Amino acid sequence: MRRLAIALVHFPVLDKEGGVVTSSITNLDVHDLARAARTFGLSDYFVVHPIAAQRELVLRIQTHWTEGSSGHRIPARKDALGLVRAVASLDDAFEALGGRAAIEVWSTGANDVQGALATSAAREKLGAEGVPVLVLFGTAWGLAAEVHARANARLAPIVARESGYNHLSVRSACAIYLDRLRGE
Repeated sequence: MRRLAIALVHFPVLDKEGGVVTSSITNLDVHDLARAARTFGLSDYFVVHPIAAQRELVLRIQTHWTEGSSGHRIPARKDALGLVRAVASLDDAFEALGGRAAIEVWSTGANDVQGALATSAAREKLGAEGVPVLVLFGTAWGLAAEVHARANARLAPIVARESGYNHLSVRSACAIYLDRLRGE
């Protein structure tokens, strides 16, 4: 089985008008994506943010759950938060996994695009031999086009059968994708 990691990207992401922005770190995103990453056996969870003060916030959240009172009170979360790695850019995440040429990158988004990789096909690819895979998730209104352009593939969006509604929180989307890629 291939090594699998995720990255939560805060820049470049889109605002609701489609402009490129930087979004803020949230405790829930750091915490809940770490728990999903640990549940599904991921090697790393990168939080990508260009602003040092925001990366320091990630470190404070992580330290609270790994070395602070909550780490002692709920040890299972200590393991999950230990996967978190705050980095300044996607390139830093790529380098941590061996460099861009040594990994496969899959992006996610709510919009359907031609040629999107179905999660069933992605799951098969993960089960075969190959280079590590990094799955990118966007905050705000999703990943900017330049991020998708750097990916080897784009995963098909999550869509409800009956309603067609797919405006999920990144926490929910990540958990669903990881279940489809690595779940029972």
